Amino acid sequence: MPELTLDTETLQGLVDTTDTEFVGELITTFMADTPPLIAQLRQALAAGDAGTFRRAAHSLKSNGASLGAMEFSSQARALEMLGKAGTITDAAAGVDQLTVEYERARVALEAWQHAA
Repeated sequence: MPELTLDTETLQGLVDTTDTEFVGELITTFMADTPPLIAQLRQALAAGDAGTFRRAAHSLKSNGASLGAMEFSSQARALEMLGKAGTITDAAAGVDQLTVEYERARVALEAWQHAA
């Protein structure tokens, strides 16, 4: 359910400090930037590159949190911690889970945009 995926208070706080159009631009950027960052996670995982994996996960975590996609952000944080620890060999399932949560967040953000 989208309402469980998205902390709408976070989005409303952004609207209150900026405006709806700007928040829409942030959402559009999130949707454009996330698939390549998830692909970067997969590439870093395949290459055993924990540093790149950590940086991509960190970006995803921050981007998700700023828009209220808290479960997405939490999952990205867990992946970031694996990258920081250098233990990414078994992270494929986590990346798959993050991809599913991204889709949920994307749907919820689109619904929020249409309602705003």
